This record gives sequence, structure tokens and C-alpha cells, in this order.
Amino acid sequence: MTNNLLDPQTGFRSDFMWGGAIAANQAEGAWDVDGRGPSQADIMLLPDEYSRLGSFGENVTREEIETALNDKVGNYPRRRGINFYHTFAHDLELMAEMGFSCFRTSFSWSRIFPNGDEEEPNEAGLKFYDRLIDKMLELNIEPVMTISHYEMPTHLITEYGGWSNPKMIDFFMRLTKTLVYRYQDKVKYWIIFNQVNDVYGWGEFAGLGILKGEYENQEQSKFQAVHNQFVANAKAVEYAHSLNKNLQMGMMLGYTAMYPKTDAPDDVMAAYQLNQKETYFFTDVNVLGEYPGYMKRYFKDHNVELDVSEEDLDLIRKNTVDYISFSYYSSSVVSADKPSEQQANDKLDASIWGWSYDPEGFRYAFNNLWDRYHKPMFIAENGLGAIDKVEDGKIHDSYRIDYLRKHIAAMREAVKDGVDVIGYASWGPIDIVSYSQAEMSKRYGYIYVDLDDKGHGSGKRIRKDSFYWYERVIGSNGENLG
Repeated sequence: MTNNLLDPQTGFRSDFMWGGAIAANQAEGAWDVDGRGPSQADIMLLPDEYSRLGSFGENVTREEIETALNDKVGNYPRRRGINFYHTFAHDLELMAEMGFSCFRTSFSWSRIFPNGDEEEPNEAGLKFYDRLIDKMLELNIEPVMTISHYEMPTHLITEYGGWSNPKMIDFFMRLTKTLVYRYQDKVKYWIIFNQVNDVYGWGEFAGLGILKGEYENQEQSKFQAVHNQFVANAKAVEYAHSLNKNLQMGMMLGYTAMYPKTDAPDDVMAAYQLNQKETYFFTDVNVLGEYPGYMKRYFKDHNVELDVSEEDLDLIRKNTVDYISFSYYSSSVVSADKPSEQQANDKLDASIWGWSYDPEGFRYAFNNLWDRYHKPMFIAENGLGAIDKVEDGKIHDSYRIDYLRKHIAAMREAVKDGVDVIGYASWGPIDIVSYSQAEMSKRYGYIYVDLDDKGHGSGKRIRKDSFYWYERVIGSNGENLG
């Protein structure tokens, strides 16, 4: 069967969306401008000495939040970002020069509702997003907007306990209704929660706003918070579709390909079960509309008793998402002796941050999700973090080109396998502050930003070699990867 919308050379749609992705909390800066309140991102301190392989947010306490918000001298890179709040027009013009047809970013929750529980939004914050989205449309760039991307106001964490409190559903819906109603004629593609399955380790704070040491049963509090997000997700879909059936409401996974460490049957089962718990649980609920049996067993085995009503389940069942988006960077292995732990794959090369390169795992991810759900897919993040050097005013980032070339080639194979992929937004098209380490020196972009980890530098934007390479990729609709 021939589909006239598909490129005969690559298999990609003729209207395939090529672009890039960032997050407000890693780029905008202006953390206390125009009425914005503090968010969970603003407490992230980068000490003078730190572990490059470390991670942020695994043991955040109430006291740490208070200390950070009162600290006037510490280095908090996310508060300044790359000053995208003021430079977005020029930055978007550079992306348009590459040929971008889409750009994924997020709304800063605390820029719109500074504390999170206000009745009315902050109009000054909304006017910034008016300007941002209008600029994208002026440049023929499709906005792909994330409603919640680790941007929760700190007040909702310290006052309400984050998503463990069902009141968060109403606060989130106030945000969602404000945004979807205002931008329904300008934004077609929405991602409701960034990496909704990032609820383990540092994700308990980043994704759920759960503090350490405040719950008798941390596991139950975590999964109650997850359920509350499922309800909010369904309500967001229901509201958007009631306004406009053409709005595309998507979910997003953080996808790591997880393989068994050996071919021993118990390793195979360990990897399968960790994939169920940390990946497919979230898609099964948001895409299929029901709690899977394997998680019901997990809850029973771990004494987790959730407050779930029949009304909640009915809402979730009737309001599933329109498409699946996911981030993909690397793969891991799982063994029966450590069934809850993702381990490094020693058969693969890795970055200095310990992330294994695995393009074949990208194709594996596409096919796994397609075979299970048969929903259109959008790549919300994919890229290589590296330390770039400026030489004679240029950045020769062949390592980044190599990584992206191999991953786009793997995506192209997945499309030929029959997977319906609607777009690709690499992370991130311009250098921004890293989430997990708060480094500026961990760079992903096609566009270099002259700032260091302490915020020193001119802020000048410089096109890297990868800038021109990606321009050729887009211009050929993925055919020219050379």
C-alpha cells in the first residue's frame, strides 16, 4: 500500500516536524521578573566542587528549600538560565535558519501562578508566552508546549506536599485551563507532563514534588501522587477535547532501553518487570486507560493502598492521550541480583556522565511502543551532552554529529518498520543549563552560548558545526545524514 504523504527516499512524512526542545526552567532565567514566583528548579545549587556523575534532588527536604530561597550568594544556574526570557526572538531566528518546523518548550508554572494556588493568573507571565508563541508562528515553527516540566511552585511543595495531595489536581487544572483556552488557536500539540515516569530517585522531587522524611510510607505517598497525576492528565485531555477536538494531547516518557544483563531466564524476567514498572505502567494507564494487573500485584506485595475512586477510573478510561512522546538518550542492563537497578552496559561506549550510546536501542524503543499501543510518536528529546571547546571562534563538534546521525538513522529504520513518527525534537538545540547537574558546561546545542557554570561570559551565540549539519538534515527531510 502506498501512502502519498510519505517521502519515498526516507519514509518520513512529507509534513514531518524537525526541530529541537528545551525547558523553561533550564533556559528562561528571569526567575524573579514580572511577578514570577520561585519554583523547584530555583533551589538547585551548583557547588564549587561536585561529582560529575552525581544527581540532584534525591533527598530534598523542607529545610533545604528554605535555605536555598534565602541564599543570596550561592550559585544557582537555573535562576539565570541563558536569559532566554529576553533573547528568545534571536534564538528562534537561529533555529528558523536551520529550518526548524517545530520547537518544544514548556510553560513556567510559577511565572503564571507564582504560588500555584491563586485564583487568577499573573497576566505579565502570560504575556511573555504570548510573545514567545507568536514569534514561533511568525517563523512558521509549530509550537509543541509542555504544561508541566519540573516547574512546580515551591509553595505547592512546602504547603501542600506536592502531588501526594489531591488538591494538586485542581491547581494543575487551573493552570491547564488557563493555557489551553488562551492558546487553543495557536498551539495544536501539547505534552501534559514531562517524563511522567520519572518518579524514582531524584524524580520523586522533580516530577512529584515529594520531600524526604515527611511520610510514614514513602512508597505509598509516591504512587498516590502518580495516581493524582493520572487523574489530572485525564482531566486535561477531557477539557482540551471539549474545546477543540483537533487539539493533540500527548503524554511523555523518559525512555531508557533496558535489556537483560545475560540470557539467563531470571535476568530476562528482571529486565521485563523493571520495564513494566518504570515504563509501561505509565503508558498503559495514559494510553490504554486502565491500571495493569502487574502493578496491582506490585501494590499488594508492597502494602500500597491507593485512594482510587470508580469516578477516577472511569475518567482515566474515557480520556486517553492522542499521541506518545518520549525522550531517549541511552540504554542499560538489568540483572536478577539487582532487579530494581539499571546498570551500565559495558558493551557500549559512554559519555563522561556515564550515559551509554545505543542508537539501536532507539529503534528498539520505537518498535516496542508501536507494537504495544499503535499511537503516533513524537521525539521530545534526544541528544548528546558534551564539553565543547571554542577554537578560533568555532566549535567542531563531530562527536555530536556522529551521535545524532546514528540516532536519526535508527529512527529512519523504525519508520521503515512501519512506526508512525510525526516529529523529532533533539535536546537541546541551544546550550542550556543541565537539569541533573545544573552545569552549563554540559552542552547539547547546535548553538553555543558563551556562558560558564558560574554565569560568566558574554552570552554570545555561536553556530557549531552541528548547526550546519542539522540544517542539511532538515532540508533533505532526513535523507542527507552525511
